[in-house]
Amino acid sequence: MYFMRKAYDKLLEWKNIYADTYAVMLEGARRVGKSTIAEHFAANEYTSYILLDFSKATGAIRKVFDDIGNLDMFFLRLQAETGVTLYEHESLIIFDEVQLFPKARQAIKHLVKDGRYHYLETGSLISIRKNVKDILIPSEEMHIPVYPMDYEEFCNATDTNYGVLRLVAENEKGIGQATNRKLMRDMRVYMAVGGMPQAVEAYIRGASFSEIDQVKRQIITLYEEDFKKIDPSGRMSALYHSVPAQLAKGVRKYRITTAIGKRNNTKMEELLFDLIDSKTVLPCYNVTNPGANLADTKDFDSYKVYLSDTGLFVTLMFIDRPVTENDVYAKLLSDKLPANLGYLYENLVAQMITASGRELYYHTWEKEGSTHYYEVDFLLSEGSKITAFEVKSSGTGKHESISQFAEKYLKHVGKTYLLSHKDISKEGTLLMRPFYAVPFLV
Repeated sequence: MYFMRKAYDKLLEWKNIYADTYAVMLEGARRVGKSTIAEHFAANEYTSYILLDFSKATGAIRKVFDDIGNLDMFFLRLQAETGVTLYEHESLIIFDEVQLFPKARQAIKHLVKDGRYHYLETGSLISIRKNVKDILIPSEEMHIPVYPMDYEEFCNATDTNYGVLRLVAENEKGIGQATNRKLMRDMRVYMAVGGMPQAVEAYIRGASFSEIDQVKRQIITLYEEDFKKIDPSGRMSALYHSVPAQLAKGVRKYRITTAIGKRNNTKMEELLFDLIDSKTVLPCYNVTNPGANLADTKDFDSYKVYLSDTGLFVTLMFIDRPVTENDVYAKLLSDKLPANLGYLYENLVAQMITASGRELYYHTWEKEGSTHYYEVDFLLSEGSKITAFEVKSSGTGKHESISQFAEKYLKHVGKTYLLSHKDISKEGTLLMRPFYAVPFLV
């Protein structure tokens, strides 16, 4: 089953403007749909294409790359081995899972310069040092990130009217409790299923949530196998598994020692950065001075970590339980999640902001005369102003942090939003918005 993805439109832009000068890299975690997008694009937009999947490429295919000095012979051998005829300026060559064969990635520089064909790469864990340490990274590469399906892609796949949400968000007026509850129920289905194409496909064909959960568990197992290839000790997997638990505690920042105990800090931070490079998690950095450029004041020693897919987050929260004992789906869909699971909505917002192409930032500061602190969950730069978001899963009653933030950084704050499951409303300058409105706010 193929789903229309936004990355396809970006590939079209690349083909029409940049493909004669750059190869394109679809970059993202495993199972987000990179290979499917690449092949669908190739079949639709080119006269012919060659797909080289380096997770299962034969030795003969790999030997073709031993000598790219004679490109006439290189292309002849490639066509002979694959049985595909290439047409100059009308054919695409796909290097799938290119991180598994760095020699092919290094060849990109010469192949693009040659100019006969276009080149598309896909990769997971692509920037891990061990995969690129012995090659020259080509500068003739454009990168297109591929994330799990965002809410718009999910709605399109499930025949849910996403256009209505846009109208609701742009109207900026309440739509009534009954309609709002319906739209939030639709949103919670997305949270439960997530945006991994395999899970979405299972949902569309009518699979139970137990079956869908099993699909997601298999994806998590695949990730764990990848992590162990990089770190056989299992500590990288432990860092990944620790994400929901640390968010549940409401700590100010992610703590490596909480996940794996006290170890060599430098080595453990390298593992965490490897995990971030895998695109399976999303880093959110604390900014020390929200009055300045957010990127310029992010604290690399103070960060939170979210999962790239909220559906996987739901599964990972209860990964130690058998699927048959997991009642979280029933509670989530009926909006009966305990208040202490509010961090699930926080992960949802992090995923939505990332899908819009924005980096994640937050801000904490100490309460005067107290051991407690204020925290604003997400910050975005909008021109010379800052947009601030606070996530509330249980209601809109208390919102001290974002109110204090708006007062403290009055000159720099543009809009402040309180995100919850409640209908659209307003309290002074604080804008109350339901979670399904987030894509239209970023």
